[in-house]
Amino acid sequence: MKIALYAGTYVKDKDGAVRSIYQLVASFRKNGHEVVVWSSDVSEQDNHGSLCVYRLPSVPIPLYPDYKLGFFGSVTEKQLDAYAPDIVHISTPDIVGRKFLLYAKKRNLPATSVYHTDFPSYLSYYRLGFALKPVWKYLRWFYNTCDLVFAPNKIVQRNLIGQSIRNVEIWSRGIDRNLFDPSRRSRRLREEWNAGDRTVFVYAGRFVLYKDIEVVMSIYERFVVEGLEPRVRFVMIGSGPEEAEMRRRMPEAVFTGYLTGSALPEAYASGDVFLFPSTTEAFGNVVLEAFATGLPAVVSDIGGCMELVNKSGAGLVAKAGDIDQFYRHCLRLIDDHEAFSEMRASGLRYAEGQSWDAVNGTLIGRYLELTAERSL
Repeated sequence: MKIALYAGTYVKDKDGAVRSIYQLVASFRKNGHEVVVWSSDVSEQDNHGSLCVYRLPSVPIPLYPDYKLGFFGSVTEKQLDAYAPDIVHISTPDIVGRKFLLYAKKRNLPATSVYHTDFPSYLSYYRLGFALKPVWKYLRWFYNTCDLVFAPNKIVQRNLIGQSIRNVEIWSRGIDRNLFDPSRRSRRLREEWNAGDRTVFVYAGRFVLYKDIEVVMSIYERFVVEGLEPRVRFVMIGSGPEEAEMRRRMPEAVFTGYLTGSALPEAYASGDVFLFPSTTEAFGNVVLEAFATGLPAVVSDIGGCMELVNKSGAGLVAKAGDIDQFYRHCLRLIDDHEAFSEMRASGLRYAEGQSWDAVNGTLIGRYLELTAERSL
């Protein structure tokens, strides 16, 4: 099977969606299938080995400059024709993704897409709620034009079906247990953080409003007001446009910047509790990564993270935006050592069963069925 894969970004470890795409590409190749990747956001530093990756012309996205808007032209169409794929996989439903979809329809090829990111939920954070209806109208056309759409969990599947989107199946997300493991806990790193015996709360992700970082900052401030700051240390992994404000309001927090390779799981494992209040997650890869490194999580009751916590029993769920409840949950994980240990063990057990081979094998099987049906 020959797969043409379009990804809005293909920079290793840039975010959870890209890590999932990298794992999927690896699984395709491991199982003897061919893949060629097209993306408008490709790093010169990434070594793709024998994998063919085409960089599309692009410009930075306004309000979101870390990501790029690409363009599909005659060169890309010739590349696709020369490759002659059996199926087209579209990770991002943007203007280039639309072109890949139309290319597949024109060539009578099966086309699939994945709901990696809950883009519509971002609109209210940028005061663009008025655009919600036309955005869903476009997404409804896009996904219904695809042969299959993959949601990461049942919550997203129900939401998409509720938007009158058909052919929605589940492709979950896995974890690399060789990389994300509690054995990576580092005394040296905790000393650098001046953590000592403090409970270390870890956040990992973009420093943007739609990740509900206001909740993180408010919880930090609550610990200060209550005089409990000496008992905790906040470690913020990532970067983004709100970093200056976060540093101002969280002066004693540790800001690591983006971490890649083994540095990321080392930072997770050297923490104690994962604090991630985002309400805009389709799945929440970072929560699964936290489980695998031994961290219970405190998450919101909106979005995919809640499903991970509920299925695993590896954390606590707070009402979205409810600072009091988030704070109480954080205190419980500091004070209730038995509950903490049980949740930690539950998270490790859950992560053990989420191998990429099993998760991606399901998707590959569906692709083989699609291509076989189209060839009849």
